[in-house]
Amino acid sequence: MGAPINDDLMGVRVSNIPADLRFAESHEWARLESDGSVTIGLSDHAQRALGDIVFVELVEVGKVFEAGEPAGVVESVKAASDIYAPVGGKVIAVNEELADTPELINEEPYEAWIFKLKPSAESEIDKLLDAAGYKAAIG
Repeated sequence: MGAPINDDLMGVRVSNIPADLRFAESHEWARLESDGSVTIGLSDHAQRALGDIVFVELVEVGKVFEAGEPAGVVESVKAASDIYAPVGGKVIAVNEELADTPELINEEPYEAWIFKLKPSAESEIDKLLDAAGYKAAIG
């Protein structure tokens, strides 16, 4: 992974934002893989806002989403929150490990991917925020 943007302000931990990822304003991260697929998960900022994640509703392989369409749900001790597809495409894999250990999203938000898409248009990832843009968006 690229060098994260990680700041400390008066001892308060600010979100870890890897420079090699793209981000949706709805707090999903997306990584374009060498095979053209896109891996998607929840940002560090999102998992901290949600608190302890206790359930992840995984989408079905083969389902097709438009960019911005709800593509699952995460539930935490605080709330339930939709997961949105940051780019449109067909689901080619889901992280089955999250069914039994949803807390992996809290522990390693950039390793615990949720699903992978074959994008309808690879250029859609360019419409997402880069690390600096996401950092600015979350303050």
